[in-house]
Amino acid sequence: MAKISAIIPTLNEEIHIAAAIESVRFADEIIVIDSYSTDKTIEIAEELNVKIIKRTFDDFSSQKNFAINQAKYPWIYILDADERVPKELKKEIVEAIENPKDFVGFYIKRAFYFCGQRVRYSGFQRDKVIRLFLKEFCNYNGSPVHETIKAKGKVGFLSNKIEHYSYRSYDHYISKMNHYAALRAKELHEQGKKVTAYHILVKPAVRFCIHYIIRFGFLDGFMGLLVSKTQAYGVLARYMKLGLLNRDALKDE
Repeated sequence: MAKISAIIPTLNEEIHIAAAIESVRFADEIIVIDSYSTDKTIEIAEELNVKIIKRTFDDFSSQKNFAINQAKYPWIYILDADERVPKELKKEIVEAIENPKDFVGFYIKRAFYFCGQRVRYSGFQRDKVIRLFLKEFCNYNGSPVHETIKAKGKVGFLSNKIEHYSYRSYDHYISKMNHYAALRAKELHEQGKKVTAYHILVKPAVRFCIHYIIRFGFLDGFMGLLVSKTQAYGVLARYMKLGLLNRDALKDE
């Protein structure tokens, strides 16, 4: 019988961690890799009898790869703390690892929820990630913000979706966008990128149009407008933060 390790990266996820762990109880091993949470995340995880690894966060790819290397079993399932594996997907995952048909990994689509409401468009209808894979053939790489799986072999698709409860509130959404913007700004700064009027005035507007019009955000009503505007804000915040980093570097010269 094929064996699988489920890995959950965490940082201050006391609201989500118990439900996340329970949704992957089908796994033969559950690992929580924590970036030194200051809330009750670890206390809750300890009560649920899972393996806990503490590691200082550097970037998403390194954090996940470290946990993968600690896993006992050949198949890996990565679950963000704000995600849930519904019953139908659990069954499909178990069937896939028993009969992978030469695939070394599988894409899984995500159903996106914002403030408890399903958002069906606004760009999220195309959201898919490789979350189930053989560690021998797959590992994470990419930027500090957008880590991706590099697979040495064929990748298939599962039909059922992960439930993704990414943002509990609008303030939570904004805080995450600011966090990602800061990480991306640092990366661009290290690459020597400069900020122009195009980045500040044009790119955020383009991002809004992509989410609201091209990706049918208007069909999600008010939530679609909110998501599209916040995605545009994330682009603006990225380049504003980059401009500040560039300015501070000039002062230090």
